[in-house]
Amino acid sequence: MSEPTAPATREAPWPVGLMSQKIRDWIERLGTVWVEGEITQWQVRGGHVYGKLKDLSQDATVSFTIWQSVARGLTGDFAQGDRVIALVKPNFWVKGGSLTMQVFELSHVGIGELLERLERLRKQLQAEGLFDAERKRPLPFLPGLIGLVTGRDSDAEKDVVRNATLRWPGVRFKIHYSAVQGDRAAAEVAAGIRALDADPEVEVIIVARGGGDFQHLLPFSDEGVLRAAAEATTPIVSAIGHEADRPLLDEVADLRASTPTDAAKRVVPDVGEELAGIDGARSRMSSRLGHLLAHETDRIAQLRSRPSMQQPERIVDERAEELVRWIARGTELVDRAVEERDRTILELRARLTTLSPQGTLDRGYAIAQLADGSVLRDPADAPAGAALSLSLAGGRVAATSDGVAS
Repeated sequence: MSEPTAPATREAPWPVGLMSQKIRDWIERLGTVWVEGEITQWQVRGGHVYGKLKDLSQDATVSFTIWQSVARGLTGDFAQGDRVIALVKPNFWVKGGSLTMQVFELSHVGIGELLERLERLRKQLQAEGLFDAERKRPLPFLPGLIGLVTGRDSDAEKDVVRNATLRWPGVRFKIHYSAVQGDRAAAEVAAGIRALDADPEVEVIIVARGGGDFQHLLPFSDEGVLRAAAEATTPIVSAIGHEADRPLLDEVADLRASTPTDAAKRVVPDVGEELAGIDGARSRMSSRLGHLLAHETDRIAQLRSRPSMQQPERIVDERAEELVRWIARGTELVDRAVEERDRTILELRARLTTLSPQGTLDRGYAIAQLADGSVLRDPADAPAGAALSLSLAGGRVAATSDGVAS
């Protein structure tokens, strides 16, 4: 059945489907358009987003749909109440007869856009490690020269200098004045950080401002300022003085101070507190030393109260008597041992004398030896005329054998 082309009349009306298709075809020819409004409804179902967008000044609202493929590419976080701009294309749903806007791009406007841009920068710097705690440098205990980046004649300058001087009268400052809001602020603050960092006498740098609204604090979230702070070799203290909207410099700096006054307290020690600490340490040392000396004195007194320390000669006398007894005992034992050995020697001498050849000779016997020195034991060994040598008790005599006696 061909589609009717004649205008609809009472006698020849169009079907609802035909009318809906013609509306859809006409709407599709409109193409895409940028619109601005406030999100009044934001629901996520199955990865798709369904919501409503309200006009900022009139009572007009349209529905919108963000398909999952587009929703995954959104760079910001969106919620009810956000002011946004969107690239939309009208889409008429024939089956339900409803009109909705298909969203292709969506971004915040005004403050929301700035927050979105700052959030992207935050994520980028965080991914680079500029917020890591490991890269935070400790502050010197008592800096000899403090660098200060702040506005000329500002309350922040007065607060830092006054409170630091009250805490430590000898503290010195090198101040770099810069704009702290407006178009020139970011470049001048970054230049101040680099100039003070290049000075070898500056030991710590304070970037101070006395608070302000969100837009006035934007220079302290500028990427140029953040890069300068991250590249500095001198410790950086951020003292912007704003709690609600913390600028990104607070994250990059080595120390965040809540106010310029707090920065002075964190950077410079209090001379009164330090002197009190020294007095306390001296008092604790004196007390500890006093207890130690008293303890050692008591130990010496206890040692001196012992009998051996009161009458030391008593030990010598007791040992002397004991030594005399041992000497007498030793002498007695030695004499007895010598006497026993003398008797033993006499007995052995008597036995030796009795058993020796000399004893036999002394009793009147003689030993006959042949000419070759051998002892004569058998008369047959000494025929007549054989020369003999007789050993007697008194000496030796020569003799001649007459042969065997009959």
